[in-house]
Amino acid sequence: MHDNYLIKLQESFKLYIEEAISIETLEMVISKGLKIIFVITAMYFSIKIGKYLIKKFVERQIESNAVLSLDTQRAKTIGEVLKSILKYSVYFMGSAIIISILFGAVSFTFASIGGVAVGLGSQSLIKDLINGFFILFENQFGVGDHVTIGSFNGIVKSIGIRTTVITDFTGDIHSIPNGSIAGVTNHSRNNIRFVVDLNISHEEDVERVIEIIKTACNEFKDKNEEYISESLEVTGVTALGVASVTIRVVGKAKPLMQGKMENELRMAIKLALDKNKIEMPAS
Repeated sequence: MHDNYLIKLQESFKLYIEEAISIETLEMVISKGLKIIFVITAMYFSIKIGKYLIKKFVERQIESNAVLSLDTQRAKTIGEVLKSILKYSVYFMGSAIIISILFGAVSFTFASIGGVAVGLGSQSLIKDLINGFFILFENQFGVGDHVTIGSFNGIVKSIGIRTTVITDFTGDIHSIPNGSIAGVTNHSRNNIRFVVDLNISHEEDVERVIEIIKTACNEFKDKNEEYISESLEVTGVTALGVASVTIRVVGKAKPLMQGKMENELRMAIKLALDKNKIEMPAS
């Protein structure tokens, strides 16, 4: 009888311990889960609020006429860099907090392995950061510029502390580590040259035709001062064909507008020649 009582007492005590451990484990899991959810939520809102504040800063810089304010392109470039710094900072701090919640005090061996891994990975990271800094400091290119970087050609979409993102003219997006950028061709710092060649019949009075073209070019420039700041130049006869005379017009337009201006100028000159009954060669 006494033995049966002891056995039942032992079983009851064992069951109590198991239930206590199970409840304690469950409470710990729930506690850690809630903390992690809180950290992730805080990270999300930190990035959202930070991006909003950066956006407002960029807008104020663009709208401001103060002496020390940044120009539009520079303000957008600095804004993209600040967003990149914000994102990486929040991710790094949030990850560190989550790891501490999950594992508590990290062992010396684990810390050593992590330190070696970070050290190896940080070599390329530091190279990206340093090269990115010099890109910004030297103002090699900015957001919105048309650039050629290695084999990639397109418009700079964003500049981060690690990578530069460009969109090419087919719509593809290329992410390029700053550390791999050895040379850049910036097509957006100066006006871009464009050429329009026109063929007229041998029977036409070349001097009269040139005067008509000059008048058309002056009118075209006046209508497109937003894109063309320099006078269009009629260089004269550049070629003599069997049945035609080639007259060349040279102009310069703002970056990325040269194709549009070339096509529209060709149309304007054609209309002017038609208006003055100037014959084009049959072939």
